[in-house]
Amino acid sequence: MTYAGKSNEVKGTRLDSHDYRYIEGDFVYHDTYVGSSIFAGEEAISYKGKSVYTMNYIGRVLNKDKFSGDFLKESLLNADIDHPYRGPSIYSHDGYTYKCESSGDVYWYNGHEEIYLDNEKIYEFDFHGGVVE
Repeated sequence: MTYAGKSNEVKGTRLDSHDYRYIEGDFVYHDTYVGSSIFAGEEAISYKGKSVYTMNYIGRVLNKDKFSGDFLKESLLNADIDHPYRGPSIYSHDGYTYKCESSGDVYWYNGHEEIYLDNEKIYEFDFHGGVVE
């Protein structure tokens, strides 16, 4: 409903940031990041005005000419119940392959994702997060 779905972009909360927000009932999801081909950000979820979950991330595009943001978004939209933090463990389409590994659970986890085009790594991304009190 935000970055991957190409919707709900809002005014940046920081200088030069890209922000997305989605509200459903008492829950508010907010994603903010800075940078473009090298970037860092944070996703946070609040419930009834209290922060309950966060994920921090940093990533970089290794080959700007071959990278496809649309493929990354397509991969993220194919997340499954076993890999809810980002995309599926593996996803391929039109020569691109997305790979994501994570350890832990929703309370405390970390992971790494990569995108390859014809066996060349063109993107990498690290993330960690969990429940906050």
